[in-house]
Amino acid sequence: MTAANNGPAARKPVGRREDYGYFTPITTRWHDNDIYGHINNVTYYSYFDSVANHFLIHEGELDIHEGAVIGMVVSSGCNYHAALAYPDRLEGALRVNRLGNSSVEYGVAVFREGEDTAAAEGHFTHVFVDRGTRRPVAMPEGLRGALGGLLVGSDG
Repeated sequence: MTAANNGPAARKPVGRREDYGYFTPITTRWHDNDIYGHINNVTYYSYFDSVANHFLIHEGELDIHEGAVIGMVVSSGCNYHAALAYPDRLEGALRVNRLGNSSVEYGVAVFREGEDTAAAEGHFTHVFVDRGTRRPVAMPEGLRGALGGLLVGSDG
């Protein structure tokens, strides 16, 4: 492969706030930092999960305790663009990259408060399943409608 097809030059541009439709504050914690003095890479995945679930609970009315349908993560990934550290004030961002019948791929990002470019961007896929059988099911209409408003390319 040539450098044009591989490496940093092939990366997509860093995401901006305008690329996302939903934001929620993230509170960093002392133990988020690792020995190198920045937020540890695995912590970003907990931020991503919190941002998506905040949306699902508050906007999609997903009942995480008693509902018949739950979301299970089946894939994820992250690109890191800038180091963050406690006590930075952060915002998590969410969009929907793909929306299926029983699954959704989220685009997620973490922004330092007041900055326009993402410090980290990722994606993960939820498959909605029956709580008891763990078999895929169609997502509830209210949830699907809420997610549809964040679909990339939709008018929301």
